Amino acid sequence: MKYHLRPWSIDDLPALVRYANNPKIAQNLTGHFPHPYTAEAGKNFIHMASAPTPTRIFAIEINGEASGGVGVHPQQDIHLKTAEMGYWLAEPFWGKGIMTEVVKEMIDYAFETFDIVRLYARPFSSNVGSQKVLEKAGFTHEATLKSSIFKNGQILDELIYAIVK
Repeated sequence: MKYHLRPWSIDDLPALVRYANNPKIAQNLTGHFPHPYTAEAGKNFIHMASAPTPTRIFAIEINGEASGGVGVHPQQDIHLKTAEMGYWLAEPFWGKGIMTEVVKEMIDYAFETFDIVRLYARPFSSNVGSQKVLEKAGFTHEATLKSSIFKNGQILDELIYAIVK
């Protein structure tokens, strides 16, 4: 299945709200990704994602509509040569290999666009699909932070995956 990465647009709001308003997606992301996912949350996100140059957060377009997102977030201070990657994909497209290809594309984009030497992601221990995506894309599991996440009444481990330029 084909996808295309592009900047977010306010025209993406209906698809964003439709796909992001899914507890199965929200359960694997930080508390900054709300559930329920409202139009107001979507507008705020699109405004924030559209602001930086160069683009740091992209829409994943599938079949002509925004069906997920992926971002690279450069760090600061002593971590300024590092960036964090985050992503999500609409449930109808899970298990089709799309996110692995998106992550591979974003690895190249991150190292070419930003002055970094390390890219990392922090999936929850319960998100096996995300762990497989990162491994297939060339990331290495570096650490497990035991009982470091509290989400939806559960204590979970946080995993750290990274790839170095």
